[in-house]
Amino acid sequence: MISEHKEKKILSRRTALKTLAGTVVAFPILNNRTVAAALHIHPSAPTTAATEPFEPKFFTSAENELVNIISDLIIPTDEKSPGAREARVNEFIDLMISESEGDEQAIWRDGLRAVNQESSKQFGKGFAEASEDQQTSLLEAISQNEGSPENLPERFFDHIKRRTIQGYYTSEIGIHQDLEYKGNQVLLEFEGCTHPEHGA
Repeated sequence: MISEHKEKKILSRRTALKTLAGTVVAFPILNNRTVAAALHIHPSAPTTAATEPFEPKFFTSAENELVNIISDLIIPTDEKSPGAREARVNEFIDLMISESEGDEQAIWRDGLRAVNQESSKQFGKGFAEASEDQQTSLLEAISQNEGSPENLPERFFDHIKRRTIQGYYTSEIGIHQDLEYKGNQVLLEFEGCTHPEHGA
């Protein structure tokens, strides 16, 4: 049975694409269904074939797991494609933050700590130990002022949501499974326009 959170996702795929399209050039509509961000798969972007256990460059193991949980709540697995965890979005985020300025790094480290503290305050346990419904309700609460955050948890949510979207749609899963992008195709024959009214 699909959980309430799966039906009421933090972020729909379409909303994610609209968010990402605000910062990059957009592809034409693919398969007449959705708009894809014009992003190529970065050499360090997550792929589906991990060869070695992941060792974070910036996050601690506990912080990395929090990023995994939160990003997967933002873009969970659905009937069409796997979610952020399977797309290894955490690896993309870790790389980006490891190469960021100190102020950006502080928002992530302090933000993850703030989410844990808020979870302990509300539920008596850290975010990773909370139930999925509790995790979802906390994220919904700190996303209420998205775009004009008023405190650290809300500012942090803005950051992790954007990075999650960027990581997901530069991953093999995001591009090829969710968007079903096939790459440039060879056109063996061009038949021209077939509309009668456009005939010579």
